[in-house]
Amino acid sequence: MQSLTEDTPHILLVDDDERIRDLLSRYLRKENLRVTTAHDAAAARHNLEGLHFDLLILDVMMPGESGLDLARDLKSKMETPIIMLTAKAEAENRIEGLEIGVDDYMPKPFEPRELMLRIQNILKRRAQKTTQKEIHMGQYTFHIERGELQREDTSIKLTERERDLMRLFANRAGTPIPRHELASEEAGGNERAVDVQINRLRRKIETDPANPVYLQTVRGKGYILHTD
Repeated sequence: MQSLTEDTPHILLVDDDERIRDLLSRYLRKENLRVTTAHDAAAARHNLEGLHFDLLILDVMMPGESGLDLARDLKSKMETPIIMLTAKAEAENRIEGLEIGVDDYMPKPFEPRELMLRIQNILKRRAQKTTQKEIHMGQYTFHIERGELQREDTSIKLTERERDLMRLFANRAGTPIPRHELASEEAGGNERAVDVQINRLRRKIETDPANPVYLQTVRGKGYILHTD
């Protein structure tokens, strides 16, 4: 097994069955993935508040909030891929999941190896998507590699810190990023400094910074960048 790093894909596995959680988490870790587990939707939400995940695996049937309800809510806020697991193989469940925007669907029982292959396929597609060279926000274009921001043909000056923030937002567009993760080491990890930096960025990429369309606040979590 290779050593895991911060670049190693991080999976959130949510299932109320402890045996399945233990089996799958051990298997996925052996396949060189970072895995965090949760026993219900509430625990999953707690993990999502402070951690970034590359893919979510949600059980459909859970006590309290169901996996489908959780997926529906998360898909309205972020673009993180989701695989649904369920003991039911009815077409209605699959159709509902696909309508929500779930990326894949596996009925139990299944072979862990098959799940791993599906995870790899989704992560591969995700990686290809995030290697884009630029993002567009109305009249604004940000060139990720060069770190250049343009409004039509006019270049807009960015500080080095603003450039770093834009790259982070661009590579995780559509996904909320916690304020503590945006806090720079230079600012001593000060989250208040993040708010100041975000306001400065808004003045450069928003037509009306007081009512942002692209760089929006996610209450209680952080900020999210929406692109065209």
